[in-house]
Amino acid sequence: MTLRPYHPDDAPALPALFRDSVRRVNARDYSPEQIAVWASDDIDLGRWAGRFDGRFAVVAEESGRPVGFAELEPDGHIDRVYVSADYQRRGAGRELLGAILAEARRVGIARLFVEAGITARPFFEAQGFSILERQVASCRGTELVNYLMARSVVQPHAAADTDYVAYCASGLALNRPDPLRICPTRGSSFVE
Repeated sequence: MTLRPYHPDDAPALPALFRDSVRRVNARDYSPEQIAVWASDDIDLGRWAGRFDGRFAVVAEESGRPVGFAELEPDGHIDRVYVSADYQRRGAGRELLGAILAEARRVGIARLFVEAGITARPFFEAQGFSILERQVASCRGTELVNYLMARSVVQPHAAADTDYVAYCASGLALNRPDPLRICPTRGSSFVE
């Protein structure tokens, strides 16, 4: 598995990866109704892909096929982080988050925050995030629980983190994107 910067050519594959991940992985923690609104077939794909603009976005791929992705906003907000259901518990999420952490260090972001779904909460806790509050978000009229979580960004202390510093020095521009209407208070998991 390799990591690389997001490219607009990834746009067609990533919504399918997102939907499949939510439908197959998050289904253990959310009702069928909640999954249907979260991973709706009615998502505006142009708008969905447009959310990558101005963000640090990284894609994990295996044999030329995306198997995960993550994105970071200039203010330290980690938005969408998804790994294919077929690549769960293989280190893809840790590698993606490692790239996010390295980029945050590179650009001087002191604190990262995310709205993690029930399923992702243990992953983020294992990566040093703490729960600030439990939230109930409304997405297309359906309530979903997520957790506002945060962690400080410290200098790398593990050898693996230093590999990402070189990777993230790719010079991806981080411009503040236009505000987008999304379901929870900030974004992350539940996309309109």
